[in-house]
Amino acid sequence: MPKSKKLYPLSTIHGLYQGYQTGSSKPSVVVRNYLDEIERLNPRLKAYQEVWADTAMEMAVAADKELAAGYSKGPLHGVPYALKDIFHVKGKVTTCGSAAMLDNVADTTSTVVERLTTAGSIILGKTKTVECAFGGWGTNQKLGTPVNPWDLNAHRIPGGSSSGTAVAVAANIAPCGMGSDTGGSVRLPAAYCGVVGLKVTAGRLPLHGVMPLSQTLDTPGPIAQTVLDCLIMFDVLDGREGWQIRQDLEKDDGIYALLSRGVSGLRLGCLNERERLKCSDDILASYDMALDRLRVMGAEIIAFENPVSYGDLADDNGLITAVEAFYNHGYLYKNPDLPMDEDVRARMLSGGRYNAHDYFGVLQQRKETIRRFDESMRGFDALVMPSSTSTAPILTEVDQAISPGHFTRPFNFLEMCGLSLPIDLADDGLPTSLQIVGRAYDEGICLRIGAALERDLEPIGWPDIP
Repeated sequence: MPKSKKLYPLSTIHGLYQGYQTGSSKPSVVVRNYLDEIERLNPRLKAYQEVWADTAMEMAVAADKELAAGYSKGPLHGVPYALKDIFHVKGKVTTCGSAAMLDNVADTTSTVVERLTTAGSIILGKTKTVECAFGGWGTNQKLGTPVNPWDLNAHRIPGGSSSGTAVAVAANIAPCGMGSDTGGSVRLPAAYCGVVGLKVTAGRLPLHGVMPLSQTLDTPGPIAQTVLDCLIMFDVLDGREGWQIRQDLEKDDGIYALLSRGVSGLRLGCLNERERLKCSDDILASYDMALDRLRVMGAEIIAFENPVSYGDLADDNGLITAVEAFYNHGYLYKNPDLPMDEDVRARMLSGGRYNAHDYFGVLQQRKETIRRFDESMRGFDALVMPSSTSTAPILTEVDQAISPGHFTRPFNFLEMCGLSLPIDLADDGLPTSLQIVGRAYDEGICLRIGAALERDLEPIGWPDIP
């Protein structure tokens, strides 16, 4: 089996799976422990919008009986998770982070949630998100901004829009969780909170039952403690049967075999000097350390000359997002009587100022840009760069007029996939992260490189939460 990150006992999907298989633990005990920790920590961290304690315990007791009878649905059977509050669960409220949707009861269940449920996983509750999932900082004026658990003395941003899920996983009040990524909304909170997040290729996972921000760019994705855990969740979300996943996992076969292959012989593109100027000194120090480790492990690291600046790509991604977000939710923000987040209102209403020529022009330009970028990628196996330009800033110091997604939004626009991986702690004690970017549908290369680094680097540990 691939080496796992050293974490608290029974804090990872794979650890729970092994514990259930050996009988050293059982779902009802695990879920009860997580619910107790949520009750203790959530008032301070504000990760969860709603906790489904009774339902979770009922499902855990049922999983106890199934596993005791020798019936296993796969590695997620009996594993609890946190669900971003944009995914519908029939009969439950989906707020989409908005105080105007507190009575929005879903009449359907998201397909990805159905796949997770079929695999035996257990929802602990809904986690907070930026209103309408529109923002990379993770802030929410009306329903509350989760607290980054790496600094309990100053309220630092958690990253967004999957803010609550990342905080829950980082604080170990969930072993894993579901987010979504339109411009970095899985990778940014994973980076700021020191956990692993996978941005899946757009269109690979179904969007039925997910409240939309941008239909063109939205991608559901997992947030977890380790690369292996992200892969297990991704495998389930991708529609594979539990028995197939269990078989490949146990035999170190299929995509799981990639996690032990290392990086020797891979040709990886790193930031050129122009793009390095976007990063803070502490981010660059961690980034260069990771590049050195990749070189030692046998990878060839070459500066990648991107044909279009990441800033321009990020802007184009932002235009598509704003236009489609306004189409989906603009009516809420045009109503002055509704309790909407004013920071999001500014972003949302900007989408109404673009005309059809602007929107379709960018969509057409996108095809040519993807072609040019793909040509520039010839000879490279993947790109490696920081996930964020800085560590998590203090909430009151955030400039809401700009996006933190300089290195994340471009790859939504380019229809590529990416993995955010914690690599170190900066001098201020905050996590730094590496983003590994692969071509469309090549999530495997991202996971392979991430697993190699995860094995090589010392774990960053856990935030100190008394």
